[in-house]
Order: sequence, then C-alpha cells, then structure tokens
Amino acid sequence: MPAKIFVTGAGIISALGNGLETTLQALMEGRSGVGAIHHLRTGHADIPAGEVAASNAEMAEMLGVGYPESELRTVLMGAIAAREALTAARLSDADVRRAAFISGTTVGGMDKTEECFRKIFESNAATDEVAELQYNDCGITTRLIARRTGHFAMMTTASTACSSAANAIILGANMIRAGMYDIVVAGGSEALTRFHLNGFNTLMILDRDRCRPFDRDRAGINLGEGAAYIVLESETSALNRGVTPLAELSGYANTCDAFHQTASSADGEGPYRAMSEALEMAGLTPADISYINAHGTGTPNNDASEMAAMKRIFGEKLPPFSSTKPLTGHATSAAGAIEAVICLLALREHFIPASAGFANPFDGGKAPVTVTVRDIELNHVISNSFGFGGNDSSLIFSRTKQ
Repeated sequence: MPAKIFVTGAGIISALGNGLETTLQALMEGRSGVGAIHHLRTGHADIPAGEVAASNAEMAEMLGVGYPESELRTVLMGAIAAREALTAARLSDADVRRAAFISGTTVGGMDKTEECFRKIFESNAATDEVAELQYNDCGITTRLIARRTGHFAMMTTASTACSSAANAIILGANMIRAGMYDIVVAGGSEALTRFHLNGFNTLMILDRDRCRPFDRDRAGINLGEGAAYIVLESETSALNRGVTPLAELSGYANTCDAFHQTASSADGEGPYRAMSEALEMAGLTPADISYINAHGTGTPNNDASEMAAMKRIFGEKLPPFSSTKPLTGHATSAAGAIEAVICLLALREHFIPASAGFANPFDGGKAPVTVTVRDIELNHVISNSFGFGGNDSSLIFSRTKQ
C-alpha cells in the first residue's frame, strides 16, 4: 500500500459564501448561491450564475492588497481561500517555506484583459495598457496568489479545463508520494468573465433557470466562480506537527478518453476509468463508497455519460449521489477543489448535500439526493471532475480514525 496522504486544512470561497463555516451552513440549509449577475459587466445579465457576493474592492480590502491583485478576481478569491487553508492547517512560516503551491485555473486574468483589450486593439497596441496583458497568463495568477499567501518552496499551475483543480490536487499528491515535498497546498481559483459567459452561451449549454443535474428536463449549466484549496500532507509530517487530519486522500486518478473536444462518450469510458482506478488505488470496492459528489453539470450529454459510468461500476446498488452545482454554479477550473472541500465538510459533519432542482429521472437514470441528509455515516466519498477533451479525474476522501 502506498504511504498515506492526509488533508490537514481547507479553505473556500464561492457563491455559497466566504469560508468553511459559512459554506457548511448554506449546504445544510440547501441554500443556493445561483442568481442574478451583479459584479460582472455583461449584456447577458439575464443568465443566472453563481457569483461570489463581494466586489473586487471589498475582497482587496479583506486581504489588504493593492494593484495588480485588486484588479484580478481570480487572484483575490484564490488568496482568500488559500489563506484560510493555511490557517486551518496551522502551518507556520517555516512550514510554508518547505511546501509547494499548485493552483488550477483556465481563465486566469481574463477579467483584466477584457477591460483593456478594446483600447489596445483600437490603438494598434500603441498604448501603455499593453503591459496589462501579462496578467492574463494563468501562471501569473498562481504566482500572485502564492505571493499573497506565503513564501512557498515552489509553485506551478494546472490548466485542464473543468478538471484543473482536481488535477492540481492529484499532482500535489504525486509530489508527496515521490518524496519531493511533505506539504502541498493544492486547489484552484476561477473568476466569472465575459469570455467565460459568452463562450458557454455560444455552445448553447447555459440554462436560463437553475440547472437541474440528472433531471429528465435538464437544459444546461449555470456558470459560477470561486476558489478552494486543501493542504495535503504526508503521514510523517502530520504526525510530527501534531495536527488532526480532516480526512485521508486515499485514492485518485486522471484519465483522458479523447472522445471529443467537448462531449463525453455515451458509455462514460473516461469517467468509468477515473473512478475505477481511484478505487483500485484506495484498495476499496464499489460497496465501500458512501457518497458520490457527481460532476453533474446539468447538460444532456454529461449527465447521461456520468450516469452510464456510475452504473457500470455500481450496477443497481448505486450509492447516494448528488451534484452541488445548482448551489454553487459550475466554477469550471475551480470546481474540483470547491467540491473536494464540500466532500470534506460532508465527512466531518455526517451529511449529504442535496441536488437542487431535480424532479424526474431521465430514461435509464437514477434519482440523486434531493433533500439534505443529516446524521449519516460516511466513510469514503468520491468527488468527480470531468473536463473538455475527456480529461476526467476522480478523488476519494476517506474518514480517518480520530
């Protein structure tokens, strides 16, 4: 068996609120953060989304930062969540100096680019604002988040669309297993942008109402934004520091079926392999899984493919599952980390979050959990994150003995 990897801290900000406890309260109440768009300047304000309920100025004040971070929403949210994770894990400055930081994002600083691109284009690049385009780079947003969080030994970026943050966590776990680092802070941050909203609108997969994952009448996704990070730590490091783990990252896998640029295969080959390989790493059987936090976007293709994959693994004994995207919106590259933190909260507080908006199963489908389930024993949970191009990842978090 490979050496154990523990989760010793977590931080989150999303449409559900800022911080672990605010998020927990919203989940327990089944409260959704999806609604009208307020902060993004767009001509599509009629499309619902899961925005973080704070302006850039408000988040910059929380962090005590100025330019350029104050104009980069991905950075602001990322720094808020990362700081909470470090505090929760009780990491000292010395601990951080020997730790790695891995962040998943795809949009990066696109929000800032959108504010200056037209002027640059119209001036044929003869403007000082050309320098602002450097902040579009995903790696620069990672560097700025890290700079406002701690002096890390190294940092890098994962950018694999909607599985980015989950893959950041997988990369961090592999680094620990390889003996490169004892501590890795991993997750992701993604701001809602016009590029984002217009792109998915062009694909015609945005629901004009709240999304309805796994429902017969599902019509698409609600976009969201946010950030979440978890602190991964080797068993030896956690024991030496005397910290109580939140959970064990017992299994994980990333696969790529390359079936289509955006669509999932009908038989769910990529998701099937990701879940199967994660189970194998964890040394678990399908019967051991207590809950699945499904990718569950609400698109006709994704939900059917994920359902097919789950049924291939679990048969008719499908464990309780839900999608929390009707509550947070689909935070794309950050979704894997946001949902990983939700799974950690579920393990800690013995509950299963509801999948809002569901009414009727589709042909061959099953019903997700539609009302928050409390006081339930959860031992092993799967968190699924599937990206464009069939880049599919599954994480398994397991309860630890206290």
